[in-house]
Amino acid sequence: MIRKASFAPIVGPDTRVLLLGSLPGEASLRAARYYAHPQNQFWRLAGSLIGRDDLRALDYEERLAVLGKAGIGLWDVVADAVRPGSLDGVIRDHRPNDLRMLLRTLPVLGAIGFNGGTAARIGRKLIGESGRIALLDLPSSSPAYTLAYAEKRRLWTELREFLDPRG
Repeated sequence: MIRKASFAPIVGPDTRVLLLGSLPGEASLRAARYYAHPQNQFWRLAGSLIGRDDLRALDYEERLAVLGKAGIGLWDVVADAVRPGSLDGVIRDHRPNDLRMLLRTLPVLGAIGFNGGTAARIGRKLIGESGRIALLDLPSSSPAYTLAYAEKRRLWTELREFLDPRG
C-alpha cells in the first residue's frame, strides 16, 4: 500500500487562525492543492468566514493569497499515512505533522479550527491544551459529512472573532 503525504503548511507571521485538516484526499493529491474535490465545501465555508462569497471562483493561488491576507493558514495533522481512497476512517499507520513546532512560528495565532473529527482527535493529542490558543472542532467540509451546509457555516463562522486583530 502506498503512503500518502500532506502538503507543506501555508502560513505567515500574520496567521491568526489555522485550519487543520486530516490528510489530503485523492482529488487534492492529484491536483497538488488543498481541498480540490469539487464537492468539498471548504472554499465555500472559508469564504463565508471572511465575507468572500467569490472565493471558490478565484484560481487556487489567489484563494491562498486571500486567505493569507485575512490571517488564515492551512495545514494537516497527518504528515503521511496509508489510506486507500479518501475517507478519514481508513487512515492507518499515520505519522503526525510537527504542529508544536509550527505553532512556535505563529506569534499572533489565536485559534485552530479542526476540519472534522479525525483532525480534531489527532490534532488535540499533538497540541495539548493551550490557554493562548482556542481549539475549535468544526464539522468536516467533506462531502462525506452530510450535515446541512447552513449548520456547517454557522459553526465555521465562530472563528471570525479570532481574525480581528483587536481580539
